[in-house]
Amino acid sequence: MLLLPRLLRRIVQVGTLELRGPGGFVEVIEGKGDGPRVTITIKDPSLDWKIPLNAELAAAEAYMDGRMEVGPDGATSLMELIFRNKRAFDMSASQVFWRGLGRRLRRFMQHNALTPARRNVRHHYDLGNAFYAKWLDWDMQYSCAYYPTGQETLEEAQTAKKRHIAAKLMLEPGQRVLDIGSGWGGLALYLAAVADVEVVGVTLSEEQLALARRRAEAAGLSDKVRFELRDYREIDARFDRIVSVGMLEHVGIGHLDGYFRTVRRLLAPDGVALVHSISSADPPSTTGPFLRKYIFPGGYAPCLSEATQSVERAGLWSLDSEIWRVHYSRTLRAWLDRFMAVRADIVAMYDERFARMWEFYLAACEAAFLHGSAMVFQLQLGRQRDAVPLHRDYIGEAEARLKVAEQTMLPRLRRATEGLDLAA
Repeated sequence: MLLLPRLLRRIVQVGTLELRGPGGFVEVIEGKGDGPRVTITIKDPSLDWKIPLNAELAAAEAYMDGRMEVGPDGATSLMELIFRNKRAFDMSASQVFWRGLGRRLRRFMQHNALTPARRNVRHHYDLGNAFYAKWLDWDMQYSCAYYPTGQETLEEAQTAKKRHIAAKLMLEPGQRVLDIGSGWGGLALYLAAVADVEVVGVTLSEEQLALARRRAEAAGLSDKVRFELRDYREIDARFDRIVSVGMLEHVGIGHLDGYFRTVRRLLAPDGVALVHSISSADPPSTTGPFLRKYIFPGGYAPCLSEATQSVERAGLWSLDSEIWRVHYSRTLRAWLDRFMAVRADIVAMYDERFARMWEFYLAACEAAFLHGSAMVFQLQLGRQRDAVPLHRDYIGEAEARLKVAEQTMLPRLRRATEGLDLAA
């Protein structure tokens, strides 16, 4: 082995890497300071040139295929090592080339017109409800949870997320709410049950839609919550409130202006919108090749500057902006732990390569939020500057009221959901 060891000597500046290869090759690379101790075993000789040529994609595929093994903790160990040495990794020749190419082509790669948008969403979300039900919380929340104290369980943190969003929406009984990207319906059902509002949820995933409708019926909320298989651009109605959680990442850089113009068009004059999205503290960039090819085709998490510029061009007021740091790393750690606990079931449902791909994905995302620049923002928007109070005290006050209502309504929602066969 020649090229891969040379690359890794430049990258590993923190931690210790033991590299093993075909023919009994062994090299220990010692970085400075306290860092992870990782062993990488290369089983395919061609990886000596494939990984240096396109490290981010080739290493992911080698891990998925079992041509590269990592110890002591699999993809988690590898991701910690990479992100603890992220600057050196990003400065490697292949990364500079592929990132630069990605930036130049990103509008093409993120072209999410109606037809590709439907196809891209179904690639990820129509893997089957049974798959996600095995490792998500009971409400099937598939976005960043909120850990106010850091001691919450996953279920408590996901409830805290919904409560926090509802509080910032300033909901009143009878209001009409649009949920853009409603997923499996958990947030919409929470808002209807706990805040006594009417909700229209839209999704492009047929699997999610079917389960969301069954959940609404089982909870006795079909008269207050309606789920539709529609793109947000196809909606033509006014709503008192609009909420969008984990949807902006699927819009694409070329459609951000249109997205926020649509939010303004659909929002009542005195309405409030809440947009919750993955983002980055780094300048505008592109989606990595592994995520783009295998996990979220067409996806891109816009940095805050890109989102706020589109908000401004849409003529919306930024009423409040909140940045969540580390919350998603805790969420992803909980997901990964739960995923690994049912890993054998996942392999039986799909295959070993699929399971390794998802291990890699969850571990990479956890490291990005723990050691990298990834974060989450919540933008509270309105058409008028006085759509919300001039202070933030109302958020905590609303959370306290919602928490009381949860004591009655959440057990009912949970019983209704747990009574369903999520695989059906």
